[in-house]
Amino acid sequence: MIRTLCYGGSFDPIHYGHLRCATAAATVGGFGLILLIPSWQSPHKLDRTTSTSPTDRLAMCKLATSNLQIFQVTDLEINRGGPSYTIDTVRALKRMGMPEVNWLIGADQLPALPHWRDAEALLREATIHVMGRPQYDIDWDKLPQSLSDLRRNVIGIPLEEISSTDIRERVAAGLPIDELVPPAVVEYIQTHALYRDAI
Repeated sequence: MIRTLCYGGSFDPIHYGHLRCATAAATVGGFGLILLIPSWQSPHKLDRTTSTSPTDRLAMCKLATSNLQIFQVTDLEINRGGPSYTIDTVRALKRMGMPEVNWLIGADQLPALPHWRDAEALLREATIHVMGRPQYDIDWDKLPQSLSDLRRNVIGIPLEEISSTDIRERVAAGLPIDELVPPAVVEYIQTHALYRDAI
């Protein structure tokens, strides 16, 4: 069976940084498939409104990965609706027959991980893999002891200075984003008049 690496997020919009980092992590970690899971609503961004619908973000994820065989996109969280809690998705994937759930997060998410919903259960029920970023030093001494085992799951990835916030702001300012997102996503953003007002 192909080992699968699950990668969730808002992807608002998805960009080359997401794609390159996830691909690098999968390659280093020995995964043959990346399951991209766009959220309905990130629990960490409940106070932020967005001009893009979950349907738009799902469509852009599919367009961005249409010619990348290592990626598969699921609408699991989109269909469920509401805040997209990782533990709920992990359990849903197991009910759907995934024998083990490997979940990819960024190193910058580590400090908040103990505050995620049912964090202790999440650490038991899924294997968390951490994208180690060259510009982000993980201070393990300041993290809870419960996360210490994740040291062995840190995957070094290339530095990617791309952010969705910057892309949204560039679109609102009328600046090009062609080097930041795949061509099909650029076209989708233009066709659907997304991000005209920066978030």
